[in-house]
This record gives sequence, C-alpha cells and structure tokens, in this order.
Amino acid sequence: MNEENLIFGMRAVIEAVEAGKDIEKILLQKGLSNELFHQLRKALQGTTVPLQFVPPEKLKRLTDKNHQGVIAYLTEITYYDAEELLTNVFEKGKIPLILILDRITDVRNFGAVARSAECAGVDFIIIPTRGAAQINGDAIKTSAGALHRIKVCREDNLKNTIDYLKESGLQIISCHEKTDNYFYDANFKQPTAIIMGSEENGISGEYLKRSDIQVKIPMVGNTASLNVSVATGIVLFEAVKQRL
Repeated sequence: MNEENLIFGMRAVIEAVEAGKDIEKILLQKGLSNELFHQLRKALQGTTVPLQFVPPEKLKRLTDKNHQGVIAYLTEITYYDAEELLTNVFEKGKIPLILILDRITDVRNFGAVARSAECAGVDFIIIPTRGAAQINGDAIKTSAGALHRIKVCREDNLKNTIDYLKESGLQIISCHEKTDNYFYDANFKQPTAIIMGSEENGISGEYLKRSDIQVKIPMVGNTASLNVSVATGIVLFEAVKQRL
C-alpha cells in the first residue's frame, strides 16, 4: 500500500477515527498501554475498525517515520450499514439479493467475487470485521472497478447480522460441498442472502446452523472444488436466471 494511504502517529489516528474517516484496519505495536492508547480504544468504541497487534518490526517495514506504535490503513471504499441498506432495498420495492462472504481472505478472489456480484445485481455484500480480505488497490483492480459500484458492509458479529436478515424475511442459503441439495433446486425468487465460505475453512458451523437451505454445485470432474469466485458466479447467476 502507498504511504499516502497510511496514517501514523497516535494523535493523528485518533483524530482520523473521531472525524469518521473510513479505516480498513489499525496496526498497533504489541505492549502499548499509555494514555493515548486508551484514548484510541475509547474512540474506536462503536466502530467496526479491526485492531491488529504486531511486533515493532512490521511497523518499521511500513514506514520509517515516527509512527509512535500505531499505523492506520485508510480504506479505498466506503463501508455501509447493512440494516440501513436492507431498509432501502425494501423501500424501493425490490426483492433483496445479498451476498455474505465468510473469511474470504485472498484479495484477488474477493475482487473477482465482487465483480460477479455487481454484474448479477447483488444489492450489497456483507463481510466480517475480522478475517476478510483487505480491500485495497489489487482487490479493486481485480473487480474491474465493481467495488466502487457495489456497496460493502463490514459487520462485527455475522451471527447477529444473519439473525437480523432472517427476522426481516430473508431466506439464508449456504453454498458448500457437504449437502445433498443442488443449488438450482433452491427458490431464488424470494428475498435471499447467499453465504459463501473460504476455500480453506468453508462456512462456519454457526452460520450453517442459521441457514434455511444448504446447497452445492454438482461436480463431475476429479478436482475437489471450484475457486470461490467461480462458485459464487455460478450460484448468483442461477438467481438472475430465476428472477428474469
């Protein structure tokens, strides 16, 4: 990341948080416990900005300036609130189609998924605060600019978010390999949130338990699974086909 996308120094980062700047994440030197550190933690209350504690060597690799043990990454997109966006979708008379990404950490995979989602008319994408790909220049480039056109929500507690979506009348469809149901047998014409998981860890059991339907893509070759961006595109365009 270019240095112009970084804010360093404790007071500068506190001011950025208090000013409502969109921050991707904050790196803090391990062992910090001074008064300014506690001011920063207080300023971050109620936000979804992830904190990561790192050794001083990592901060030094990012900048040789006086960072005072803290560096913030500015986001290259704006994050939105899922509840507000869903309300807007309903108010427009649309049938929601939402994509939830569970621990997809590869930047280019994330960008490719966002590109497919925007092309398929997904209303917005939901990602967790922690365990998600950093939305940087590589992600935006891979998305062919789609990340500037589709809204992304960063949520602290995906379980609560999924519960909210269910209470709002959405069906939750999880796509993974360990089920007998095929994705084209699901009814995507109703309000729907689709969960896609990482290639390494799949979908969290807590989210699977909250799903109304679990589906898979039929495989006839010898390769174990599809790339997550390809799998996402296949499922999303089944929704498009059914809704047209």
